[in-house]
Amino acid sequence: MTEHLREQQFAFARHLRDPARHPAPPGIEDRRMAIYRDLFFNNIQALLAGNFPVIRQTLGESDWRTLVRTFYAEHRSRTPLFPEVAREFIRFLQDRPPSDDAPWLAELAHYEWVELALQIADDALPRHDPDGNLLEGVPLPSPYAWALAYRWPVPRIGPDYRPSAPPAAPTLLLVRRDAGHAIRFADLSPLVYRLFELIGERRFTGRQILRQLAAEAGATADDDFVAQGAEMLARMRREGSLLGTALPD
Repeated sequence: MTEHLREQQFAFARHLRDPARHPAPPGIEDRRMAIYRDLFFNNIQALLAGNFPVIRQTLGESDWRTLVRTFYAEHRSRTPLFPEVAREFIRFLQDRPPSDDAPWLAELAHYEWVELALQIADDALPRHDPDGNLLEGVPLPSPYAWALAYRWPVPRIGPDYRPSAPPAAPTLLLVRRDAGHAIRFADLSPLVYRLFELIGERRFTGRQILRQLAAEAGATADDDFVAQGAEMLARMRREGSLLGTALPD
């Protein structure tokens, strides 16, 4: 590749990404460049619109296209893979200062992305005993069950609800993929969210986790508390949020 051709290619790419700041390479008719400009931008815009329909509707078409144009011009993606473009858009939103008009934008984008991410996830299941004792063994979470915490009430945000300040309590959710590959969302209490956090460390038996929960909540880990916790762990296994108990690698 000659240095001249290399520079032409970079000039072409810079112009496509940000035509307002970078002129087209010399010698190319603008009518032809316009075809490329529209094709490349519209492909990215359509892909993101499919991934983030709530954001598009909430911002409105003009602000949405401005946001995508800024992403297209300024963000340097870490991967060329199309399925990862949505994640790159989230990184772009997380890296920029929150706007006064939409301070919840990055969290809402993450919330919308989660469904796609779980649908295409292909994590290998770790070694586990599906019938293991959840109190005496180490409960093992499914890689397809995610406990999420948001400052903003992301399930409620939309064209008719654009909060300007976060509520006092966070939004805690469990998002999981069931055996039929359907994505399920459920609200979590702070206690159950903390349970998921401790399970995710994969270091403690179920009994140790329940004792830790009791201590943090200022409760006594008596027989009733442990029995209720054991039933909760069993229900999580039945629904698929837990695989069972961990086995040595």
